[in-house]
Amino acid sequence: MSHVAWLSKEVKSGKILCEACSQACVLEEGEYGICGVRKVEDGELKLLVYGLAAAVNVDPVEKKPMFHFLPNSKVFSFGTVGCNFSCKFCQNHDISQYPKEHGHNITGEELSPSRAVELALEYDCDSIAYTYNEPIVFFEYTYDTAKLAHEKGLKNIYVTSGYETHKAIDLLEPYIDGMNIDIKSFSNEFYKEICGARLKPVLEAVRYAHSKGIWIEITTLLIQGKNDSDEEIREIAKFIASIDKSIPWHLSAFHPMYKMLDTPRTPESTLLRAYKIAQEEGLKYIYMGNVDNEKHESTYCPKCSNLVIKRSGRIGQYVDNKLEENGTCPYCSNILEGIWS
Repeated sequence: MSHVAWLSKEVKSGKILCEACSQACVLEEGEYGICGVRKVEDGELKLLVYGLAAAVNVDPVEKKPMFHFLPNSKVFSFGTVGCNFSCKFCQNHDISQYPKEHGHNITGEELSPSRAVELALEYDCDSIAYTYNEPIVFFEYTYDTAKLAHEKGLKNIYVTSGYETHKAIDLLEPYIDGMNIDIKSFSNEFYKEICGARLKPVLEAVRYAHSKGIWIEITTLLIQGKNDSDEEIREIAKFIASIDKSIPWHLSAFHPMYKMLDTPRTPESTLLRAYKIAQEEGLKYIYMGNVDNEKHESTYCPKCSNLVIKRSGRIGQYVDNKLEENGTCPYCSNILEGIWS
C-alpha cells in the first residue's frame, strides 16, 4: 500500500533524500532505498508498506526484550517487510530481506494504524511495539500508529538497530516511550561486513534518544569469534556507562541463522564472562538472553541486592514483580529506573 514517505526532501537535480535513517539514500525517479520499501514515484518518496503488516502478535513485553518497561504486561507487536540493514545473522530475514530477495515485491496483510490500536485494546495490551523488522524503514506508518495509540492511553516501543536520524527521533519523541536498541558490535568493520551499516550513527542515536528522555534498553548478540572479545565487550559496557549506568544491557546468545549457519552457537560461559565485565564497568542492570538462566534474567535492587523481579520459564512466561507501582524496592525503598506504570 503506497503512502507518501513525508520524512524526505528534494535535493539538487530533483533527487529525493530520505531523512528517516542514516543510510541517507538519495534517489532518482523509480529508485528504491536500501530498505527496499521506500521508492521515488511521480517525484515523491513513497512508503510501499504503509498499512501492510507482515508479522503480528501479542507478546509479553519481556520478549522485546524490555525488562524495565511495564513488567508482566502484554504488547501488541507488528512489523512489515524491509530493512535498512543486511545482517547475515538476522532471525527474521524472511521478512526483513523479503523485498531485496524477491525482486522488490511487497507482501503483508492490511492493518491500518487505527485497526492496530483497536486490536491492542481488544487484547488488553498496555503498549504497541514496532518490531520484527526495522521500524524506521516504515517510519510514517509507525508515527501515525503511535500517535493514535498515545491518544488511547497506550505506550509505544521501537525495537531497532539504531539508525534513526536526529530528525526522526525528534518527531518520534512525543509518542515513543521506550526503545530497545541493538549495539551489534563496537567494530565498524563488523557493521560494514556483516550488517551493511556503520557503527557511529548507532552510537549517536543511542545518545540522542536517551537525551530526549526516551527509556532505552540495549541488546548485544554475542557471536563467537566476531564480537565477543573481552576488549570489545568492555568497550560497549564503557559506552553504555558513559551515557547512563542504569540503561539495561541484554547479552544474548547467537544461534546459527540465515547466512551464518556454520558459526557455532554462543556458549553460556561467554555471556557469563560479558556479564562480569559489565559489572566491572558499573552497569546496574545486566541480563542474559537465549539461555536458560533464571538468575541472570531476573532483576535485583542495585542498593540492597534483593530479588525484585523474578523471571523464569520462556521469556515473559513467568514474571513475579515485587516492585511497587513507581518502581520502589519493597525491601529498602530505593527507586529503580524504568517505566513502571
